[in-house]
Amino acid sequence: MQHITKTHAVGRRKTAVARAILVPGTGKVVINKKSLEQYFPLETLRTDVMKPFEATQNTGKYDVRLNVDGGGLTGQAGAVKLAIARALVEMSEENRPLLRKEALLTRDPRMVERKKYGQKKARKRFQFSKR
Repeated sequence: MQHITKTHAVGRRKTAVARAILVPGTGKVVINKKSLEQYFPLETLRTDVMKPFEATQNTGKYDVRLNVDGGGLTGQAGAVKLAIARALVEMSEENRPLLRKEALLTRDPRMVERKKYGQKKARKRFQFSKR
């Protein structure tokens, strides 16, 4: 059972990348120098971000500093969630089964499908005209 005082972890989702620094503290979450409430205005995204702490009963035990880049808000929230989960595993290995059970350590592999030539979008086609 090893406990580390400070740990780094990276999480990704779609095109978003989140780098997390976890330090024992009071549960303060700072994302790109803004509070969690300022950065993620939607309650659903905030609860999503805090899931790893709830799964391991570590709510309020760690301060998190995050640097997030790329993607939209949903992708960034997913990246932050993965980064926090990975950092918690690095902090203490006994968190791994708890996070694994909640599927919080799995990188979401879904990416945007590329646009094909001769089409409007990836799958949508231009309107067909018979004459």
